[in-house]
Amino acid sequence: MSARSRRRSMQSSEESASWEPESLYMHSPSTPTSATPFTKPPPSSFPFQAHPGNPDPGMPIPGSRSRRSSLESLRARPISGELDLGRPSAPFMNDPSRAGTPPHGDSIPRSPSASFRAPFLSPASRPSSTVWSPPAYPNIGQPFVPDSPAGSTSALAVPKAKPPLPSTRLTEKLTAEDKPWLNHTPTRERASWWLTVICIVLGFIGAAVLCYFGATTIDLLDESQLCQVLNEDFSSGSLNTDIWKRDVQLGGFGNGEFQITTNSDNNLKVQNNQLYIIPTLTSDTLGSKDAIFSGNGYTVDGCTETNNETACKVTPDSSNHIVINPAMSARLNTKGTASIKYGRVEVRAKNPRGDWLWPAIWMLPEEDAYGPWPLSGEIDIMEARGNLNSYGAQGVNFVRSSLNYGPMASLITQIFGWWQTKRGGYNQDFHTYTLEWTGSWMRIFVDNRLQAMLDLTMKSEKKSFWNRGHYPATAQNGSTQAVVSNIYSSGGWDAPFDRKFYLILDLAVGGTSGWFPDGVGDKPWHDGSATAMEDFAKAQDTWSQTWPSSTDDRAFRM
Repeated sequence: MSARSRRRSMQSSEESASWEPESLYMHSPSTPTSATPFTKPPPSSFPFQAHPGNPDPGMPIPGSRSRRSSLESLRARPISGELDLGRPSAPFMNDPSRAGTPPHGDSIPRSPSASFRAPFLSPASRPSSTVWSPPAYPNIGQPFVPDSPAGSTSALAVPKAKPPLPSTRLTEKLTAEDKPWLNHTPTRERASWWLTVICIVLGFIGAAVLCYFGATTIDLLDESQLCQVLNEDFSSGSLNTDIWKRDVQLGGFGNGEFQITTNSDNNLKVQNNQLYIIPTLTSDTLGSKDAIFSGNGYTVDGCTETNNETACKVTPDSSNHIVINPAMSARLNTKGTASIKYGRVEVRAKNPRGDWLWPAIWMLPEEDAYGPWPLSGEIDIMEARGNLNSYGAQGVNFVRSSLNYGPMASLITQIFGWWQTKRGGYNQDFHTYTLEWTGSWMRIFVDNRLQAMLDLTMKSEKKSFWNRGHYPATAQNGSTQAVVSNIYSSGGWDAPFDRKFYLILDLAVGGTSGWFPDGVGDKPWHDGSATAMEDFAKAQDTWSQTWPSSTDDRAFRM
């Protein structure tokens, strides 16, 4: 090789190695991520290695902390602790296109493995090149990962930190005399600690006592004292007329109800081991809606009301706003066949859906021992409305129970409560409605005792039903002013609910008793109006559309 060629080659290599170090690490927060010509310093960044025998800056020296390499990030240095970097390489060494290829066409080819060996520990008599080659760092392209297993880019174990040295300001270890606070008993602190512990213990004891007496003092029926009076599962396929009696009439049962209770199988049947009470339209039986407002009238077949002829027959009269009841349904009772005084009554039922439907499970006394209704009392185990959840006066998502009584018709006491389901309604599935009744307490609940609609005790005179009424000394009774006397004085604190009561199952439609409040849910009639039933009949096209076509959803099922 001629001297001219050698100089040209050296000049070409030096020109390739001329870089600006400041441009390599501008705004670089961590170690470079790839070995490119713009991520490694030129050989001029290591002037101290120009002489053979100088140590490599990345080589650890035993017994001392290694110096930070110029390639190591200042940010990563304190986190990683000790970086084990590989050997550095010049930028032009990583360019595959330059390996063995001269920078100029007439330059002498070089092999990177032979021409650029590191000069460390190389004999001075065997220089590998006239141009210094920096050490190679194979790991320089790996990103710094603070969460690596060893806490460094090399994944080596980080040495444990040394324990802090003892203070040089203490000539000797402190004694107890030097810590006088240890000899002082913290009275307030200790009292506070014990007070806290005592309060916690007392809290646990109080909670245990409360739970114990709450569980042991709850009123429950003695199962051994119960005897079965009626067990009806409707599995026979037909109604047992020895037990169940039909109420057949159109008089409204004192509530101004708008239905005719019939003895037709269209309104009551036993199917699938269930009792169905089905509401229907009277116009379907008469043949047209006009027949409700005009015609020859309607006579109830098999009417059971013997004391009121108007409860068995009706003739339309437009001048007096008299119409035939626009709906038909059914009603059953066990009067004279099955009644109880104290005990338990359970009915599993699925409520109907449809505007102005009124399902009820309730009880009346076998004998009017204290007088006609309401003097002898009424027990409503369950009442509901068929209107949807959006109805403003408790729709299908509510069930209610109540006790009704009073010394005269103008003084009626009603003790009631209800339960609400948060999802859906009581028309979507069967629920069990239960009355538990003794001489000292009464409870009515749905499904379980935690969902009690009513829970009353009569264990003192103050809690007797008479005192719960808070009756005045005098009251208007019809057209006269009457003295209010305790008609239950001959009975106990639970009077008038100290007599035998029988069961009633029915599905009413509408009414003027106030069960459906005026002005709520687009109610088409007013309770005090003389045309209430006529107004309801005229709105048939509206409310009948809310009654499901399926009898499974429209019927009151038990």
